Amino acid sequence: MFAVIRAGGKQLQVEPGQTILVEKLPAAEGDEVIFDQVLMVGDENQVRLGTPVVEGARVLGRVLTQGRFRKVFVFKYIPKKRVRRKKGHRQPFTQVRIERIEVQPAA
Repeated sequence: MFAVIRAGGKQLQVEPGQTILVEKLPAAEGDEVIFDQVLMVGDENQVRLGTPVVEGARVLGRVLTQGRFRKVFVFKYIPKKRVRRKKGHRQPFTQVRIERIEVQPAA
């Protein structure tokens, strides 16, 4: 079984047992998180599409780690003007292991 969820402004296809990286979530390590923005759910036999979300569907996961990616440098340089600007940015992320996908039967 698989699902397409919306997390952090992105759409991700997930399956139980998979580990994903999403935008930082307000949860501690070991906490359970619920993704209720499920756009599509499917298995070998059928696929359910949401308009825009599938009613009664949710994906449960467990937070493994909170971290930050490698530093990305942005350098601005204007020739002949003595302008040099260097900035660094580290994007925070949350690593989540998908535990199960719950779907209520279609009415």
